[in-house]
Amino acid sequence: MNNMFFPLVCYLLLVLGIAVWGSRKSEKSGDADSFMKEYFIGGRSMGGLVLAMSIITAYTSASSFIGGPGVAYNAGLGWILLSMIQVPTAFLTLGVLGKRFAIISRRTNAVTITDFLRARYNSDTVVILSSAALLVFFMASMLAQFIGGARLFESITGYSYRTGLIIFGITVILYTTVGGFRAVVLTDLIQGFMMLIASFAVLFAVSKAGGGVAKIMDTLYKTDPALLTPYGAGNAIPLPYMLSFWVLVGFGILGLPQTTQKCLGFKNSRSLHRAMVIGTLAVGFPMLAMHLAGAMGRAVMPGIEIGDLAISTLTVKLMPPFWAGIFIAGPLAAIMSTIDSMLIMCSAAIVKDLYFHYAAKNDASRVTPASLRRMSFSVTAFIGIIVFFAAMQPPALLVWINLFAFGGLEAVFFCPILFGLYWRKANASGAVLSMLTGCAAFFFFTITKVSVCGTTAIVPSLSVSVIAFVLGSLFAKAEDETLLKNFDF
Repeated sequence: MNNMFFPLVCYLLLVLGIAVWGSRKSEKSGDADSFMKEYFIGGRSMGGLVLAMSIITAYTSASSFIGGPGVAYNAGLGWILLSMIQVPTAFLTLGVLGKRFAIISRRTNAVTITDFLRARYNSDTVVILSSAALLVFFMASMLAQFIGGARLFESITGYSYRTGLIIFGITVILYTTVGGFRAVVLTDLIQGFMMLIASFAVLFAVSKAGGGVAKIMDTLYKTDPALLTPYGAGNAIPLPYMLSFWVLVGFGILGLPQTTQKCLGFKNSRSLHRAMVIGTLAVGFPMLAMHLAGAMGRAVMPGIEIGDLAISTLTVKLMPPFWAGIFIAGPLAAIMSTIDSMLIMCSAAIVKDLYFHYAAKNDASRVTPASLRRMSFSVTAFIGIIVFFAAMQPPALLVWINLFAFGGLEAVFFCPILFGLYWRKANASGAVLSMLTGCAAFFFFTITKVSVCGTTAIVPSLSVSVIAFVLGSLFAKAEDETLLKNFDF
C-alpha cells in the first residue's frame, strides 16, 4: 500500500509547488486591477494547448472518471453512448462563444462571466442573481468532487473516508488559494495529460484481465443481454432520458460558467483554433475509455456494491501497487481540476463582482493589491472549507449531485450568455425573468420529479427559461444603443 501512496504524495507536492510559483507571479502585479486579471484569468495569456486542457479539465470531473463509469458498471454500454454526447464540449464552447467573448471581454475589461453580464445588461439584479447562482450550484458541484476525491483515497490507500477527505481537501484548497488562475491552468495542463494516460492504462488493464473485449462482451451478454443495449440493464436509459442528455451535456454546456470563463483568458485566435481541435480529442478519449472500462469492469469483477468505487477498485485490484498509485492520479486530476476552477470563480464572484464593484466602486485606487490579495486568498479558502465540511456525510452516488449542479447552472446562465452575445434585442428584463423562472422551474421539476414526456428536469426548465427571456426582452424597454456598441460586430 505504501508503494501506491508514494507517487500520489509526489503528485500532490508537485501541484503545491506550482501554486507557490503562481503566487509569486501574482505578487508582481502592479495594482489592484492587474492583480485581479492575474489571479482570476492569468493575464489573458493561455495558448492553444493550455486553453484546451484547461477547458476539458474544468468540465471533466469526478462524475466523468468515477461517477459516470460507476453508472456504466451497473447500466452497461448504454451509458457509454450518453457519455459520448460530451465529446464536442471544447469545440462547441470555443466555436460558439470563444471569439466573441474574447473580443467583448477586452472591450469591456471583463474578468469574469458576471463582468460580461454587467456590461451587457447594465443591471445590478442580473449581477446579484448570477453571483448567487454561481455560489449555490458551484458549491453543490464541488461537494461531488470532494466526495469523489475522498473515496478515491479511501479505496486506494485503505485509510478512512474522512482521512482521505482531509488529505485531499487540504491539498486542493491550499494550491488553489495560493496559486490563483495561473497555477490552476498550469496544473490543469499536467492533470489533463494524467487523465489521458490514466484512461488508457485503466482500460488496458480491464481488457487484459477480462481476456479481451470479445470475451468480456460475451460475459456481459450472459450476465444480462440488456447490458449491451442502448437502453441499459432494466431499461435504465429510456429514449426521452437519452434525448435529455443532448440538452444537459450537449448544447446546454454553452451555459456552464466554468467552461465559458476560460474563453476570457486565451491569448489569440491561433490559440483558439488549436484548442478547438486538441480539446475535442482530449475530452473524447478519456470519456470513451473510462466509461468503457466501467462497463466492462462488471464482467471482470462483478459484485461491486457502490458504483462510485468501481473504477478505483478495478485499478487497485488489476494493477501493481506502484503503477496503480501513478495511474489513479488520472481521476484525482479530473477532480482537482474541476474544484480549482470553481473555487477561483466563487472567489471572483465575491471579491471582483460584489466587493470591488459595489464597495470599492470599481476604483482600483481605493484598494491595495495586498489587501485584495488577502481577501481573495481568504474567500477562496473559506468557500473550500465550507464544502469540505459538507462532504463529511456523503450520499451514495455523486454523479447525480454533479448533474443537478450542471442543470441548475444551465437553467440560469444559458439564455443570458447566449442571447446576450447574439441577439441585439436581449435586455435586462429578459435576463432577470429568464434566470428566475429557469431556476425555479429546475428546482420544481427536480424536487417533485414531475417529468414532461419522460424527459429530465433540464428540458422543461430550459424551455421555460428561453420563453421567459424572449417575452421579457420583446415587451420591455430596449437596451441603450450606447451600451450595445461594445457588442456589435
